[in-house]
Amino acid sequence: MDVRRRFTLLAVTMATAPLVVAGCTVAPKTVKSGQEKKKPPSLTVTPSDHAKDVPISAEVGATVSGGKITAVRLTDDKGAQVAAEPREDGSSWVPSKPLDNSRTYTAEVTATGDSGKSTTQKTTFTTTATSSTKSPITSTLYFTDNQTYGTAMPLVVKFDPGIPKEARADVQRRLFVKTDPPQPGTWSWIADGTQVEYRAPDFWKPGTKISVRSALQGLPIGKDAIGDEDHTGTSKIGRQTSLDIDNATKQMSVYADGKLLKKVPVSLGKESTPTSSGNMVIMEKFDRTTFDTRGDPLGGYVVDVDDAQRLTWGGEFIHAAPWSEGEQGSYNTSHGCTNVSSVDAHWLMGVTQVGDLVTVKGTEVKLDQGNGFTAWNVSWDEFAKGSALPVPAGLKPTQSATPHPGAVAGGSAPAPAPSASGG
Repeated sequence: MDVRRRFTLLAVTMATAPLVVAGCTVAPKTVKSGQEKKKPPSLTVTPSDHAKDVPISAEVGATVSGGKITAVRLTDDKGAQVAAEPREDGSSWVPSKPLDNSRTYTAEVTATGDSGKSTTQKTTFTTTATSSTKSPITSTLYFTDNQTYGTAMPLVVKFDPGIPKEARADVQRRLFVKTDPPQPGTWSWIADGTQVEYRAPDFWKPGTKISVRSALQGLPIGKDAIGDEDHTGTSKIGRQTSLDIDNATKQMSVYADGKLLKKVPVSLGKESTPTSSGNMVIMEKFDRTTFDTRGDPLGGYVVDVDDAQRLTWGGEFIHAAPWSEGEQGSYNTSHGCTNVSSVDAHWLMGVTQVGDLVTVKGTEVKLDQGNGFTAWNVSWDEFAKGSALPVPAGLKPTQSATPHPGAVAGGSAPAPAPSASGG
C-alpha cells in the first residue's frame, strides 16, 4: 500500500470516529485488576553488540527490568562454550579465565518475567589485540595451592607499582574469595596502594577451605596501566596456634587452641635496632637461610641462620641464635629479630604454620601497616575503612570483648599491641 494513501485513510478514520461513538455502540469491557496483558522483561546486555577492542578481562553484564536472568551462554568464534560464574549480586557473569586476545565471542542472555514470558538477547564482541601501549602492573598473590595455613592468615596481593586510589574499586571488584564453610570478609588497602589484604571479622575456623582468584590479567587500571596476569590459590586452614612475645619479661608464650604449650626465653632488638610491636603473621619459614644486610646505611653483615620464620617485609624474623643464648630471657641484643635458642627454634618450626598470629608488645616502635601481613594490626572497623567498596554493615566480630591472643579461632581479633609509651 502506498504510504501516503495509508496515512490518508488513517486521518479519515480518526476524523469520523466521533460520529461512530455518537451512535448505538457496545461499551468496552473493563479489564479487571491483575488481568492486564503482561509483557516480557526488558533486557540490556554488555559488551554492546559489535563492540571491538574489548579487554580480555571482560564480563558479560546484564540489566533486566520486569524479570530475572535465567540463562547465560558465552561461546567463542569456534562455537566452544566459555566457562563463567555469576557474581553474587547477579550483575554480571565472569569468565573462569581471561579471554583470548583478538577473538570474537558471542553472549546469549535470557531473562524470564513473572508471567513466564522470556526475552533473549545476543551480543557479539571482539577482544583487543595482544599488543598494548599500557604499562603492566606486577601483582603477586601470597596464597598458593595445597597448603595448610594458620587461622590468622590474610589473603594478600602485592602490586608494583601501587594502585592509585581512583582505580582501587575496579581492581577490588576483580578479587574473588570463596570460603567453605562461609565466613565472609572484606579487602583493605594499604595507604600507598602497594598491598591489599582480605580477612573476616574473626579468625578463620580450623578446617575452612579458602579459594581466591586475583583476576587482573588485561584489566585496564587507570588511564595508563593494565593488569599483568591472573593468580589463583586454594588451600585450607589448620590448627589454632599463636605466639605472644613480651619485651618486659623477655618471654614468648606459645599457645595451641587457647592453651599454653610453652614459654620460650627471647632476646629482641637492641635500642638502636628495636623490634616492632604489633600483631604480625608468620609469612614464610626457612630451615636455613642467609641474612645479608650489607646495604644497610648503619652497616651490615652476612650470617647464616637456622629455623627462621619471617614476620615483616623489613626483615624481622624469629630464628635460632646460638650466639645470644646467654642473653635470651634477660637482654635485647639483636638487630630487630626475635632470637631464641637452637633447641627452641627447632621446636617452634614443628609447631607453627605460615599464617599463625605473632603478637609483640612493649618495644620502642610500632609495626607499620603494610610491613608484612598486617591485617590483624588494626581493629575490624579500622580495617574495613580501607576497603574501596562498601562493606556490609552486618559484618562484625562475634565477640564484643577482646580475647587473649591465644584465643580459639572463630573469636574476634586482638586489639593492636601497645607501644612502649602505652605501657
